[in-house]
Amino acid sequence: MGLDIRLPIGIIFSVYGVIMIAFGALADPAIFERSMGVNIDVWWGAAMLVFGLFMGALALRAARANRP
Repeated sequence: MGLDIRLPIGIIFSVYGVIMIAFGALADPAIFERSMGVNIDVWWGAAMLVFGLFMGALALRAARANRP
């Protein structure tokens, strides 16, 4: 019984994704002028959150499959 590396990776990416989404949602829109008005923090935060949830789901699926 070892630690599946996908679980901590999923947790880290999910937490960072939520932080980035919150920052992007609460930030002043003027800082996004350089990126042509695109709120990059929200988009990358959402991508990180989806990836983190995917990794967590894979870890839970593997743990469920390894049960006796």
